[in-house]
Amino acid sequence: MRGARAAASLAHMKARARITIAQTQRLSLNTSLTAAISVLRADAAGLSAWLEEQAAANPQLVIGKPPAPQGWRPRWNDALARMGSIAGGVETAEGPGPSLSAHVLTETARLRLPPREQEIAARIIEALAPSGWLERPLAAIATSAGAGVVEVAAVLERLQQIEPPGLFARDLADCLRLQAREAGELDAAMAAILSHLPLVASGDLRSLAALAGVNEAGVSERIRRLRRYDPKPGAAFAQGAAPVSEPDLIVRRGTEGYEISLNRSSLPALKLADMPGEGRSAAREVIRLVEGRNATLLRIAAEILRRQPTVPAHGLGGLAPMTMSDVAAAVGLHQSTVSRMVAGTSVDTERGTFWLRAMFSPAVRRGGPAGAALRDALAQMVAAEDAGRPLSDDELARALSGAGAPLARRTVAKYRDMLGIPPAFRRRRAAGGANGP
Repeated sequence: MRGARAAASLAHMKARARITIAQTQRLSLNTSLTAAISVLRADAAGLSAWLEEQAAANPQLVIGKPPAPQGWRPRWNDALARMGSIAGGVETAEGPGPSLSAHVLTETARLRLPPREQEIAARIIEALAPSGWLERPLAAIATSAGAGVVEVAAVLERLQQIEPPGLFARDLADCLRLQAREAGELDAAMAAILSHLPLVASGDLRSLAALAGVNEAGVSERIRRLRRYDPKPGAAFAQGAAPVSEPDLIVRRGTEGYEISLNRSSLPALKLADMPGEGRSAAREVIRLVEGRNATLLRIAAEILRRQPTVPAHGLGGLAPMTMSDVAAAVGLHQSTVSRMVAGTSVDTERGTFWLRAMFSPAVRRGGPAGAALRDALAQMVAAEDAGRPLSDDELARALSGAGAPLARRTVAKYRDMLGIPPAFRRRRAAGGANGP
């Protein structure tokens, strides 16, 4: 009996002392992976700046002069520009101002955010609509960035410091609130009014006065201030235009059609130092990363050109429906990789310099044309209309339908709003004011 108990006790001790081995998977963003992501996302200017930093820290990495320019000329394409900016499809650098994307990328670089916040900022910028508002909720942006909502909100607050005030707003109230704060007019009463914009729209001054704690005259004065603000600060920028700087890619007509290549004059030449020393393997890894980035960018760009063969000759008006998932599947990459590569990347064509991202546009319906191509056609129609008798949304819808692209009037109104084109009665009023005594 005693022996049986001793055996049971020994077995119990063995069970308690047993060591188990389990395998788990965990992704760690080490320095090399972080650098690879940064290189994939960088445009030519950003990549050059990063390489200069690497060369300054590692004497084994030598940066030489880039090759001579290949004869490209910086151009703006105004296919999706605001009404009145269209002038035959191509404009020189003295034409309209920068695009919204170019502006926010430049200003974000000036904020000098840490690497982690740069990654979050990139996801926020991707969610920026032409109006200057965010078109995705913060929770969705946080999910795509692999971050918490609080962390994303903190980066968003930094981005909302970019001029003009109102950019990166979550909605209309947020847009106006940012501008009121910038103007020093965001007191408690103004904040209460902005929280109840439906009452402003209905003209219910009595209810607003009670909520704001001021009299109706005070409410009216604050509403007058609100009307001076810009509800869509992003609409002041040219849509789809690339920045006036060296493009990352160049498309030229060759013997067998259009050919795409890297703009080598925008990239520094890299090589290892003549004398071996400490840091040589790290320098070799940097060169490998850059070569991989260039090869990946060319693969993606070549697939885009294959799917958009008429864009080099006809501009964004020749866009065919295309999504990032289509391109990613064709080149065997993840959609997020394609998104990082095209962000901030420009391509120079005989019709102008475009953002590569501007070439992605889903079909308005199954088997239908690309939404961006229809917006281009809409902008061209408005630019060519009789200023004294501007086309109504119904007339624009019928004209586009006649071109084989049936559209509802509300869709035309949405596209017109995206392009910053006022409705017909306002265009008529503006024409009368311009032509009057």
